[in-house]
Amino acid sequence: MGKGAQNYGKKDSTGKALSSDSHVAWAKEVRECEENYKVKRDYGLSDDEVEKRLQIHGLNELEKHEGPSVFRLILDQFNDTLVRILLGAAVISFVLAWYDGEEGGEMEITAFVEPLVIFLILIVNAIVGVWQESNAEKALEALKEIQSQQATVIRNGKKISGLPAKELVPGDIVELRVGDKIPADMRVLNLISSTLRVEQGSLTGESEAVSKTTKPVPEESDIQGKKCMVFAGTTVVNGNCICLVTDIGMNTELGKVHFQIQEASQNEEDTPLKKKLNEFGEMLTILIGLICALVWLINVKYFLSWEYVNGWPANFKFSFEKCTYYFEIAVALAVAAIPEGLPAVITTCLALGTRKMAQKNALVRKLPSVETLGCTTVICSDKTGTLTTNQMAVAKLVAMGHRANAVRLFNVEGTTYNPLDGKIEDWPAGQMDANLQTIAKIAALVNDASIEQSDKGYVASGMPTEAALKVLVEKMGLPYGLSSGSSTGYNGLMGCSQAWSKTGRRIATLEFDRDRKSMGVIVSLDSGRKSLLVKGAVENLLERSSYIQLLDGSVVELNRRAKDAILDSLNELSMSALRVLGFAYKDDPSEFTTYNGDEDHPAHNLLLNPATYSSIESNLTFAGLVGLRDPPRKEVRQAIEDCRAAGIQVMVITGDNKNTAEAICREIGVFGLDEDITSKSITGRQFMDHPDQKGHLTQKGGLLFSRAEPRHKQEIVRLLKDAGEVVAMTGDGVNDAPALKLADIGIAMGIAGTEVAKEASDMVLADDNFSTIVAAVGEGRSIYNNMKAFIRYMISSNIGEVASIFLTAAIGIPEGLIPVQLLWVNLVTDGPPATALGFNPPDKDGHSPITFSQLRNWDQCSSWENFTVSPFKAGDQVFDFESDPCEYFRAGKVKAMTLSLSVLVAIEMFNSLNALSEDESLLTMPPWVNPWLLLAMSISFGLHFLILYVPFLAQVFGIVPLSLNEWLLVLAVALPVILIDEILKCVGRWTNGAKTSSKSSKHKDE
Repeated sequence: MGKGAQNYGKKDSTGKALSSDSHVAWAKEVRECEENYKVKRDYGLSDDEVEKRLQIHGLNELEKHEGPSVFRLILDQFNDTLVRILLGAAVISFVLAWYDGEEGGEMEITAFVEPLVIFLILIVNAIVGVWQESNAEKALEALKEIQSQQATVIRNGKKISGLPAKELVPGDIVELRVGDKIPADMRVLNLISSTLRVEQGSLTGESEAVSKTTKPVPEESDIQGKKCMVFAGTTVVNGNCICLVTDIGMNTELGKVHFQIQEASQNEEDTPLKKKLNEFGEMLTILIGLICALVWLINVKYFLSWEYVNGWPANFKFSFEKCTYYFEIAVALAVAAIPEGLPAVITTCLALGTRKMAQKNALVRKLPSVETLGCTTVICSDKTGTLTTNQMAVAKLVAMGHRANAVRLFNVEGTTYNPLDGKIEDWPAGQMDANLQTIAKIAALVNDASIEQSDKGYVASGMPTEAALKVLVEKMGLPYGLSSGSSTGYNGLMGCSQAWSKTGRRIATLEFDRDRKSMGVIVSLDSGRKSLLVKGAVENLLERSSYIQLLDGSVVELNRRAKDAILDSLNELSMSALRVLGFAYKDDPSEFTTYNGDEDHPAHNLLLNPATYSSIESNLTFAGLVGLRDPPRKEVRQAIEDCRAAGIQVMVITGDNKNTAEAICREIGVFGLDEDITSKSITGRQFMDHPDQKGHLTQKGGLLFSRAEPRHKQEIVRLLKDAGEVVAMTGDGVNDAPALKLADIGIAMGIAGTEVAKEASDMVLADDNFSTIVAAVGEGRSIYNNMKAFIRYMISSNIGEVASIFLTAAIGIPEGLIPVQLLWVNLVTDGPPATALGFNPPDKDGHSPITFSQLRNWDQCSSWENFTVSPFKAGDQVFDFESDPCEYFRAGKVKAMTLSLSVLVAIEMFNSLNALSEDESLLTMPPWVNPWLLLAMSISFGLHFLILYVPFLAQVFGIVPLSLNEWLLVLAVALPVILIDEILKCVGRWTNGAKTSSKSSKHKDE
């Protein structure tokens, strides 16, 4: 681990991370940078100097964070109130079982079943939790994968190729070429080619490759504004240059993202449901404690007695046997109160939810995310690739008219690289005039991009802008008489572009550069003539143009009126946040009349000197222009409206240009077309300087943050969470990873997303579509409501169990249910109906009569006169108490226990029907709307019959078979639970109706 990594995290008074050197290289001239780092670009660093700097700064690698140990993860799984209560109950139960086992007896097996089952539940729960958390920190490893492995360095005056990138130090001189992955943050010293472009969107959020320069920029520039810097992990897509390493390891922009991911992962919070369950667990702990204390106080006389001597208690007698009995009562209370099957049911419901979401292209990586998604109140969305296609497309085509001051405007449909996606409105198919043919030829030939069809759809290789022009050429089609040739066929993917390429062979390329803002190619036509074709910034082309081509192909002088008409079109397209490119040409350029690519030709020297390109591209003939953009996805507007209807606020956070982002937000409905968004659209830096950040975030409607850096996104997410919002954050780039990690639910793009973003996320969109998020939120809400339904069902059912245990203990009669029976109810008979509720559709004997006093003092039955118990039969077993009538209260109560257990099971089954809807009656929402629930009830009753009528299981659970008449008694006691809940629902509907009516009348009065 490098020292640069160890020192990361030191901060100055402003809170910004200090780099390895306080020198702000982007704000200094090249000469000052070389002096500051004590290096010359031609010689580089010496070996001794490299060694010294390695000692100071360490290796150029990201810090390796040691995650929590497996033992720590296991302990964390027991940091839950309900789990701790269960664990305590299991331990006590096990100790008591061990104690009772020493005496032998029939209950030995039964006593051990309960603690072992509870331990098994806790172990499975811990395994699932550890597995999920052990996969949580892969984002940091994925971040290391995007680091460059090698670099070309100048040291000791020699060029060293393939140097391990981790050995770079500040001050090293590095050469970059096309396709290189940049190994460190570096200052550009010298451009070897005429231009240098870097794809840094994954780090900065910009939708296009960025041109780099050697000129310094203001010190306060944001990361997008540092045009003279290149950053670790980004890629050179055009040109080559010489750079000076300024920051390595954790001091790079990539290292800062690494630190922010680590910081965010340490601040992960519980899901909304888990918070509520924890609150319930704490309340349950207090309740169980109070009930146990109350039971002990009521029954203390049974295990602790004394005599009064001279008015003072003396001769204390303590019964350990009776004391352990009431320990068992406490364990039974804990088992009765806690829905042991709840973790399994929740996991099952969430797992089923992930399958449903996967069918809607939302791939859930962490199960709790399903529930969190249903509670989402704010969606913070990236723009590029989420709201938009991340595929440049031509939206407008402006061609020349019959007169010099007349233009024609064509609207171009389509949002992807698919040539068949949309058409050109009012297009003269097959009858293209000469001017349109010229535009198509320039767009096709001054172009190095290509389109391919793959499993992921239509994919561009090369510059996105050029790929969009290729798609435009295909939509334009071919003029009559021009064929793509038999080898390709007119219907080929790039057939039109290939047809145009056959009309002329490229013999030279004038590369794009930042000064002249254009690119040109010289082609040799079939006739032998040469032609210069140029595309670039409209203003620059107009300055170097002397003529204009009209609709019929005739050429006239470019006068002021014609120039104004073109500039008006330019301004109109620019106001729509379109990127505009112009097309121009020159026939028979004098210098290249006889040039055919021969290096010995005098004109070849002109091509080697980029300074001559402007003079070569002079006296041009202007042909037309196009407006391009990264278009919004078709379905996003409806998804935004759905969010608004569902009460979910949408905020757009992007690293892109403010004007472009505002235009997209208006188009997709985040803002109205004429809405004043002065206070709603600000840059990331403006937000950080805002005097009332929380107030800004509480504004109603959509919000836009442009030019946002990773730290800006994190701060926005943090403030929203502090305000009580449940935040979903989308993103695809490295710069999005910290915010994805910090958000309640991070959503990464599956197609365009980086591995870093995917590993930091909770959910991945397989189709990169914002509307998929909205569909997943709807599914999440349904799952969340269903989870509340089965939790309400299980807890309400357990109240009956607690009441039965408490009352029998409080009044001193023998316990009606033992812990293992309660465990069976909670796990098996409660579990299936509760799970089935996850499929809910969205809302739309002969005994001697004894007194109650005798029953409370049943352990004194040996002193009762004439007390007898009639024998009774249960299944094949006959119970006879002639020798010891008091044995009835121990072994004979088995029939009463079985009836109690069966009543409890039946009540909970019928109570699950009540949970079908919170307010709707079973008459309007009958049980068969959820056939899965009916099936689950059948399974639960079937399992209960199994333990009743299979002798071995009946012995384990301490119960006996019931007769038909006894089952009728069970149903008579259990069925009223439906009637009671129907009455409560009716009252609830009446109350809600009254409240709604009151609010409505109040609103009308206002």
